[in-house]
Amino acid sequence: MTNTTMTRPAFFTAIAQNETLPAELRDFASLQLEKIHTANAKRAAKPSKKALENAPLIEQLVGLLSHEPQTATDLTARMEGFNVPKIASLLVQARKQGLCNSIDVKVKGKGTQKGWILPTEE
Repeated sequence: MTNTTMTRPAFFTAIAQNETLPAELRDFASLQLEKIHTANAKRAAKPSKKALENAPLIEQLVGLLSHEPQTATDLTARMEGFNVPKIASLLVQARKQGLCNSIDVKVKGKGTQKGWILPTEE
């Protein structure tokens, strides 16, 4: 026997779409779905505590970038107190925000790595 848990949105959607139930019950379910979606959108629009903490670090990292590719290892050497995975994670976030781009760079003895550069103006 499979143990499945129905989420609140799935529950209210099932009720709202059930034509055999009374209209006031379906309307109530639709109203609850709207409240859930509104709350989720509000929560998604608000930056997390970690995102707020990382914002100045991302700004500092972008300030170190140029139009010449630099690896996360290169940038870690210039950012005191951080490790390569943390810097790489911050660079990915910066790329998602459109603050930098990544390209593949060949590094002697290490193969291909991501190189991080400022976006080119088109």
